[in-house]
Amino acid sequence: MLTPTPIHVADDVLEDLRHRLGHTRWPEDAGNRDSFYGVDRVYLQELAEYWRTQYDWRRAEAEINTHEHYRVEVDGVPVHFMRVPGATPDATPLILTHGWPWTFWHWAKVVGPLADPAAHGGEPADAFDVIVPSFPGFGFSTPLPNRPDLNFWKVADLWHTLMTETLGHEKYAAAGCDVGALVTGQLGHKYADELHAIHIGSGLKLDLFTGDRAWDLSGGKPIPEGLSPEPHARVLELDKRFATHLAVHVLDGSTLAYGLSDSPVGMLAWILRRWDLWSDGGADTAFTRDELLTHATIFWATNSIGTSIRTYANNNRYPWTPSHDRWPVIEAPTGITFVAHENPPGVTTEGRVQQFLDSDRAAWYHHVNLTAHDHGGHFIPWEIPDEWVADLRRTFRGRR
Repeated sequence: MLTPTPIHVADDVLEDLRHRLGHTRWPEDAGNRDSFYGVDRVYLQELAEYWRTQYDWRRAEAEINTHEHYRVEVDGVPVHFMRVPGATPDATPLILTHGWPWTFWHWAKVVGPLADPAAHGGEPADAFDVIVPSFPGFGFSTPLPNRPDLNFWKVADLWHTLMTETLGHEKYAAAGCDVGALVTGQLGHKYADELHAIHIGSGLKLDLFTGDRAWDLSGGKPIPEGLSPEPHARVLELDKRFATHLAVHVLDGSTLAYGLSDSPVGMLAWILRRWDLWSDGGADTAFTRDELLTHATIFWATNSIGTSIRTYANNNRYPWTPSHDRWPVIEAPTGITFVAHENPPGVTTEGRVQQFLDSDRAAWYHHVNLTAHDHGGHFIPWEIPDEWVADLRRTFRGRR
C-alpha cells in the first residue's frame, strides 16, 4: 500500500533562493533588446526581481498538492509521481511522460479532463487513471546516486516496472512529448503486448540520438542550394531554436551545470530561452510569470538542472538497442499530435500529416490517429490542452 507524500520545499531552500537572486552579478547586455544574442537582460532582470520579491511558491505548492503525490524506488531509482484517480471504476491506467525543460506540472492542464471527462464535457467511458512521474533526474525524482546513465530507453524499463509491478496494472496506456515521446515510443516498441496504445507529440525514430553527430539535427549537411527564401529562413529559425541546447547538452553538459546549479538567474535564463523559442507566440503567450517560475522553482529547489541535462548525453553515449527486428518498430497502436510551430521548412499544417506519411519515420509506427493543428508549440498539453485531450481520446477509443 503506497502512502501519499505531499510536495514540500524547505523554508531554508526558498530563503537561499531569494538571497542568491538578490546578489546576482549581471553581465553587460547592450544592444540586445531584440534578444538577438539570447535572453534580454531587461526582461530577465524584471522576472528575477519578481521571483525574489513577489512570486509565492507556497501558493503553487498548495495547488500542486491538490493531487496525490508519491515517492517510490524503482530498480533502485527514486521516482516521484503524481496520481489523479480516474472517475470510473474501470478507468484505464495512463502514464504521461514529459521532456526537457519540462516538469511533471506541464501536464497539469490535462490531468483533470483525462481522469474525469464527464466533469469536463466528455464521455465517462474515456476516463483514465492518470500517473504523471517526474523523469528520473528531474524535479522530485532526485537525486540519482546509483544511475547516472539513465536515458530515454532505460527510463521506459523503469516506467514499465512502475506500472506493472509497483502499481500492479496488467495493461496500461502511455503518452508523452519531447523526450517523453521517445520513452513512450520505446514502451510501444518493447512492451507493445502490455499496452493498449500510445499517443505522442512527435513521430521521431528511436535511433534519433545515435551516431557521432547526434547533436546536429542536420546530420552535418549544409543547407540545400536553391531553396526559396521562406524555407531557407525556416531552416535557420529551427537551427537557432534547437541547435544550442542539443550541442551543449550532448557534448558539454556537466560544464554548463556548474554555473546553472549555482545561479538561479543563470538557470532561469537557460530554460527560459527554450520556453520562449519553443512556445507558439513566445513564453509570455504560453505562460504567466507565476507559471514560468513554478516550473523554474521545481528545477531549482531540487537541484536537478544538471541531471536533467545529462539525459541528452546518455541518449547518445548509450545508444538505443532494439528489442526485436519486426516492423513497424513501434507495434503499439500510435496516435500523434502535430503542431504548427514545429512544421518543417516548406510544410504547411494542411500538408503536415502527408509529409509524415511520406517520410522515413512513418514506417516506424503502427500509426492509427494522426492530427495536425494550425496552432500550438512544443509544450502541447500546456499550450493546447483541449486539442491534446481530444486527440488522445480518439487514439484510445475502441482500444481498451
